[in-house]
Amino acid sequence: MKLSEIQELIKFVVKSGATEVTYEIKGFKLTIKAPGKNGGDQQQHFVVQAPVSAPVHHVPVSAEKKIPAKQQETSATDDSKYITIKSPMIGTFYRSSSPDKPSFANVGDEIKKGQTICIIEAMKLFNEIESEFSGKIVKVLVEDSMPVEYDQPLFLVEPN
Repeated sequence: MKLSEIQELIKFVVKSGATEVTYEIKGFKLTIKAPGKNGGDQQQHFVVQAPVSAPVHHVPVSAEKKIPAKQQETSATDDSKYITIKSPMIGTFYRSSSPDKPSFANVGDEIKKGQTICIIEAMKLFNEIESEFSGKIVKVLVEDSMPVEYDQPLFLVEPN
């Protein structure tokens, strides 16, 4: 099982509100434990148990990048005039249809409603993501060929 698959499973379990899930396949066992709804601010721990020959991985939810409160306030005010285009699915983000083709949308480009701005590959299917409004690309928030999550910000757009 790939690390990206494990991370997707962890996020799915956290969002579902389950307190414990065990997944086992071909000698590989994954147990995800999280406090219940009344668990307060307890830290959630996820344990992956692999065959004896492989190491055991501990992936705490708190390992995600934390932004200091002061920076969060600054970025929230700076970006408030922009509209965020978010990922409609989990998958791999691509800025162009192939490595030798130009990007669908770059910083400074004017985009129109219905225009393809990127592709997200999910389960070997390439899904063209279209803009829901017109505007100017201010910032690309994801690197090409990187995994993205559902509702993850992809672009900042200054609306027309």
